[in-house]
This record gives sequence, C-alpha cells and structure tokens, in this order.
Amino acid sequence: MRIGIYEDGHCHDLQPLIRLMPVFNLRCGILRIREKTELRLSSYPVDLYVRKKLLAVMQEQEPDRKINIFIPDDYLFINSRLLAKNEFYNKVHSLPKDSVLMVNEQPAAYRLQKSSLSNLAFNEEGLLVFPPLSTLRVIRNENPEDVMIRYAWDLITNNSAQIAEDFRLSPGMGFCEGQLYEGAYLLHPEHIYIARNTNIYPGVVISAADGPVYIGSEVTILPGSFLQGPLYIGDQTLVKAGSKIYGGTSIGPVCKVGGEIEGSILHSYSNKQHEGFLGHACLGQWVNLGADTNNSDLKNNYGKIRSYANGKEIDTGLRFLGLIMGDHCKSGINTMFNTGTVAGMMCNIFGSGFPPKYLPDFTWGGEQERIPYAIDKALETAKTVMLRRKQTLGPALESLIRLWYSDLVKD
Repeated sequence: MRIGIYEDGHCHDLQPLIRLMPVFNLRCGILRIREKTELRLSSYPVDLYVRKKLLAVMQEQEPDRKINIFIPDDYLFINSRLLAKNEFYNKVHSLPKDSVLMVNEQPAAYRLQKSSLSNLAFNEEGLLVFPPLSTLRVIRNENPEDVMIRYAWDLITNNSAQIAEDFRLSPGMGFCEGQLYEGAYLLHPEHIYIARNTNIYPGVVISAADGPVYIGSEVTILPGSFLQGPLYIGDQTLVKAGSKIYGGTSIGPVCKVGGEIEGSILHSYSNKQHEGFLGHACLGQWVNLGADTNNSDLKNNYGKIRSYANGKEIDTGLRFLGLIMGDHCKSGINTMFNTGTVAGMMCNIFGSGFPPKYLPDFTWGGEQERIPYAIDKALETAKTVMLRRKQTLGPALESLIRLWYSDLVKD
C-alpha cells in the first residue's frame, strides 16, 4: 500500500498562506501537516497531490518525490486539511478497501484498491477527484478531537492541542541535549525537550506548567526571556533578550523573534525580532515585521471578529484573532494591524494609522495610499533576503510568483 496526501477544493479558503505552498506544508503544532502522516505511517511510501499551479514548484523543491503520479498499488489517500489524534492513524491503515472515512462529515481518508485507481481524475485545477461517495463504503469517525481545518485561523485555534499531540512523537520528554547555563530555569522539566547544540542563557525561564515545550537544535535563547508552553521553537531560531513568548505558539525553523508573542504561528525564515505584540496570528515564510509592529487580537467591545478568506469577509466566531500574513511580506516600523487583518503575499506595508483589514497580494503602502508592488522590485527583494540565509528563489517558484502577479493585474 502507498500513502497519498492530497489537496482538495477547500484549499482556497486557506489563502494567502497557500499561494506558494501546498496545504500539507503548513505548520500546526510542532510538525507540518504532511509530517504528521509521514511519521505515523512511516512504513509506507508517500506520494503528493497538488494543484496544477504548484506542480512545477513541488517538482523543483522535491525532485525525488512522486507528485501527481499514481503507482499501480493500493492507496490510502489522506486529506491535507486533516488534524487528527494519534489514535486516528492507528486505525486508518486498516480501513476496508474502497471505503472513505469521514471527519466532520467531510472526506478525510480514502482507501482504494489498485483496480479502483482508474476511477480517479484530476479537475481543471489539477485537484484529485475521487469516486462518488455512493460508490464507496462510508465510515464516520466519531472522535470529536479529530478536525478538518477550513480557514487560516483554524491553524491558530488548533495549535495548542497539536503541539501537545505532536510532542508525543518527540525524541524524549524531560530530555536536554543542549547547553543550559547556570541561572536558567526549567519549570516542569519532565514536559520539556531541548535538542543538541542549543544554548539557553542565564535568566531564561521556560515553563511547561500549562503544556509541553519542544526546542529544536541550534536554537539560541538570550538572557531575560520567558517561554511558556505549549510551545515549539524550531531549529536555528534566535530568541532575543527579554522576549515574552506565551502558550500556543509555534516558531520556525530559522526565525528571529523578540518582544511579546502569544498563540501564534510563524513559518520558517520569518522574523519578528523587535519590541511589539503579535497575538493569535499566523505568518507565512520569509516575513519580516519592523520594529514596534503590533497587531490587535481582541476588539474593544469583546465582540466576535470578522476576517477574510479567499477575499471574502467571514464571521470567524472568534474573540481572539490577530494578523494573517502571506509569504515574503514586510512591515515598516510602528505598523499597526487591526483584529483579523489579512495581508496577501509579497506586501510591503508601512505608514501611520491602521491599514485596511484586507490587503491584496503585492500591496505597497498602508492606510493613506496603496499601489501594486512592482513585480521586479518585489522579486529582487525576495532574492536578496533569501541569499542572506543561503537560500535561492528557484525558477519555478519565480514563475509562480509572476503568474500570481499577472492574475492580479488582469483583475
């Protein structure tokens, strides 16, 4: 049997986070979504299925991976929007052939025998189309803790639980391979994991009283910082002096953070290294927030927050929601974001006052004036930033960015 991790038609509601990456590469908890399946079903080969727009990018980034290809074999297809407990994976590989497992009345996993692969197709977007439910054995999952994410803020609201769930797969609870200097304190160390070549300086307090803490390798945590679980700090991340990082937060790998952060997700190579508050937010890759950038995550009237998904305004039903920001965005110093603000990819946001709560891709400006960010200048900045981290912008990824820009201009 082989595993297939696939995107479905609801992926668009996770914009702008999935402009340049598939849904299964999003991080929620300690692991990216795909890694949750790959680790738990590690005895099976894994194939990936993505939108047509992402195909060349994925082939460029993972040349040895089978992408949008079927191998003649039985398959277990896992929806990339699934966040499941360990128990789900203990039973899913034994599903009957030609069956579908539903979570929240949505298809979460298909088990198809080799002869049924001929019934699969790709639609115009390149998304997999499965056989009708009427032709399959339908099984409903009864565990209310298994969820299917729909919107970007679902990553935020499920992050604490996913950190705790992923921590069960960590190399060792209560284990420290790094350098813990005298004067650094671990509270409830039995729920803390610290990987090798990590340095935790005097005056740092790490508390797992409210949830586990996982700190990756080659992390530096400078003096005077307080870190509270549930928390994930990825490899090669720098936590600057005096940082306050509260529970429900996932950072990295390869990030720089400082100031105050609560209940937020920062994907790889993103920086929020100065003073300012980031709360109940989700940042894509290669984001940089300027000094004293702040977001509001609670309305003054404590009301429910409206935000945007795929360009449409939606009542989230949440009282706490901050900033959602796509890849390669930048904010200038003293930038202020209102509750539930969504900024598309490759925006450069600056100026006084609050910018609008919805900022399309390639926005240049802020509250007073906004124009499209010239594509060649945006790409030049992205390449410069990536080279500083010894990374390159591949031709396929550059072509995809230009394609998104041409779509914006046409609209």
